[in-house]
Amino acid sequence: MAVIGLIVHQGRPEATAAARELSEWLAAEGHRARMPPEEAAAAACADLEVAPERFAAGLDAVVTLGGDGSILRAVELVGAAGVPILGVNFGRMGYLTEVAPADAHAAIRRMLAGDHGVEERMLLTVEFAGGQRRVALNEAVVERPAASYALRLGVWFDGERFTTYAADGLIVSTPTGSTAYSLSAGGPVVDPTHRALLLTPVSPHMLFDRSMVVAADTTLQLQVLSDRGAVLSVDGRRLAELNHHDEVVCSASPHPARLVTFGARRFHQVLKTKFGLNDR
Repeated sequence: MAVIGLIVHQGRPEATAAARELSEWLAAEGHRARMPPEEAAAAACADLEVAPERFAAGLDAVVTLGGDGSILRAVELVGAAGVPILGVNFGRMGYLTEVAPADAHAAIRRMLAGDHGVEERMLLTVEFAGGQRRVALNEAVVERPAASYALRLGVWFDGERFTTYAADGLIVSTPTGSTAYSLSAGGPVVDPTHRALLLTPVSPHMLFDRSMVVAADTTLQLQVLSDRGAVLSVDGRRLAELNHHDEVVCSASPHPARLVTFGARRFHQVLKTKFGLNDR
């Protein structure tokens, strides 16, 4: 018997319906499903609800039903535990989701039989506000809370002062996150299987406006130098309000996210499709 976690895009009725159907199918196959409280409520599966802090314990795999955002939520819950994640795509063309809804049963059977690959992606450890810690698959962002002023952020590499940025914000991203917010801010595209940290300013108010790619074993320390503070978001989720002199420390997690794959999924081919480059 396998224990399978289900993460569902709660705003897509077709995804919540598929989650109900999958949970019933898994039970009929002799397995057991579980969901975090929000997903269990959205899918009307109250009997499968498990508290977030206990969700990863004993899981054999997680199946997400949504888009890349659902994979980000799965990483938040189980990434540090090394639980394999299979993405079923109920969104648009995604970078991370692996299979179409019609192929979900077959894909889960293959996964449980061991007939699959695992692609490891670097995770970012984000420490803030008196010892709180989160992991991110894409990025951590420190940015201004209002549009009326430029934010001043001090940056240290491995404890050595680098410079002070004047910008709308700073993005610290993984290679996977290089095609997310960092890309829209002018950062480079990096193959997601690499290990590196990207530091990208958002609308910099200074001559040095380039994104930087640094070694994965670098510790990046950001300090708020503006009196009016800043906000911290991790993988698109706003986590904290930061005050003057508050710090955010970013480093590579020792634990990678583990994404289930079936055959080669070449990154440049995904890019061509995502950006409509096939006909150029």
